[in-house]
Amino acid sequence: MTNLVAEVAAAVDEYPTETAIAYDGTVTSYEEFWDRAGRFAAALDERGLGPDDRVAIYLPNLPQFVTAFYGTLRAGGIVVPMNPQYKAREITHLLSDSGTKAVVTLAENAGAVESVVPETDVEHVVSVGEDVESATEFEAFLADETLDVVDRADDDVACQPYTSGTTGKPKGVLLSHHNLAWTGRTNAELVEGGLTTDDGLVGTLPLFHIYGMSVVMNAALVNGAAYYPVTEWDATEVMTSIEEHRLTVMYGVPAMFNDMINQPDATDYDLSSLRFINSGGDSLPIEVLETFEELFDAELYEGYGLTETSPTTHANKPGARRKGSIGKPLPGVDSKVVGPNFEPMPRVEEGPVDEDVDLDAVVGEIVVAGPNVMQGYYGLPEANAAAFTDEDGTRWFHTGDLGYWDEDDFFYVVDRDKHMIVTGGYNVYPREIEELLYEHPDVAEAAVVGIPDERRNETVKAFVVPVPDADLSGETIKEYCLDRLAAYKHPREVAIVDELPRTTTGKVQKYELENE
Repeated sequence: MTNLVAEVAAAVDEYPTETAIAYDGTVTSYEEFWDRAGRFAAALDERGLGPDDRVAIYLPNLPQFVTAFYGTLRAGGIVVPMNPQYKAREITHLLSDSGTKAVVTLAENAGAVESVVPETDVEHVVSVGEDVESATEFEAFLADETLDVVDRADDDVACQPYTSGTTGKPKGVLLSHHNLAWTGRTNAELVEGGLTTDDGLVGTLPLFHIYGMSVVMNAALVNGAAYYPVTEWDATEVMTSIEEHRLTVMYGVPAMFNDMINQPDATDYDLSSLRFINSGGDSLPIEVLETFEELFDAELYEGYGLTETSPTTHANKPGARRKGSIGKPLPGVDSKVVGPNFEPMPRVEEGPVDEDVDLDAVVGEIVVAGPNVMQGYYGLPEANAAAFTDEDGTRWFHTGDLGYWDEDDFFYVVDRDKHMIVTGGYNVYPREIEELLYEHPDVAEAAVVGIPDERRNETVKAFVVPVPDADLSGETIKEYCLDRLAAYKHPREVAIVDELPRTTTGKVQKYELENE
């Protein structure tokens, strides 16, 4: 077993002068990065925060995120990452449920944090960008000296990201030091020859999300590679950065690769320095994959994972790849496709299959077990009981995703959770938006579904029944949601309807709405 802080500390000892972080023209070496993380840890210690105390990081991809992340772990604390697009309404549950004591946030979001402090255990707010009232500016927060690494066991919790279930209420996911260290090291080994000090990883994926945090930031820093954080996605800026800095590794979601191939001057960019390119977070359309490879003369590998699995469970890699597949289970990970009684489903000879194969006969739920699987959901014993099945001494995690497998051990996803919407790599749960819509005084009923979208794979559509005599428009609903939810969650389309289709038992027939 391994400890994430110990692995990064070992990289610092081995590569002290190599580049750890490169951002906006500033280069930070491993020893400089580790010193700042130690000063952040000392600042927490000075304020009485230590082992098992939660520190929320409410930031985009910035060097301060990296400092606060590893500084919290050096102090023995637990990181609670939060989407910087979230509004006060959305962070309240995360902060209160986790018992977070300190929050590191953009200065512009400090007001949102301050407004919910009375409902939480938050004692300290640290601002990045400028001084704000009731917060301590980041540089002023850092202590003058560093704190020695607080010893933590491999199975101690390191990070508590939140993921929504089918109810839409976010659940805290308990990921250990070993979960994250194993994932960072194992994902680095997917790259031919492993990651080295010659590699630069472009940080397009958000650090609050387990994908960007674990397989990009952590994988880079446990292996001596350089991490190049990207604060905001822009295809042309990222392609320019890859060309200028000769970056070697890129992880992204399908929408990013779709943006890249649709740039009118795409072929003018030299991306030949990239030696490993991975897509995850959503199903990758074959057309996007093949167009990308044709334009840039590079192989694009698809992988799969979840927040609860740190995240990667399956991946394609050089020498072991099949288009349309999420790949094989990572070494050390067990996976199978099971039916309703947890019986293994039959394998197909070779995927992906065509319309001649009866999918009902081979499709089941993908389950996984391994060193990357979470300890459980925080404070939710019933959810944990539903998420796991113990069989013959193995603790299997239910992914909730449907798929099939072939005789070569390649896996294929055919559908996501029943109602979950995956847009641009983000999971959106309809009930959260529906509950907000019901709070609008002019809304009588509402239902939210996912509809096809060329760039994002899916996007959000809301069907709204207004109260009698209400003057309600689609634009009004969009603005209402944008003011209260992260931008990617708001409905891109709104239909004002007289009634919702329902079954005889009163349930909304969402499949009818999806086809309208």
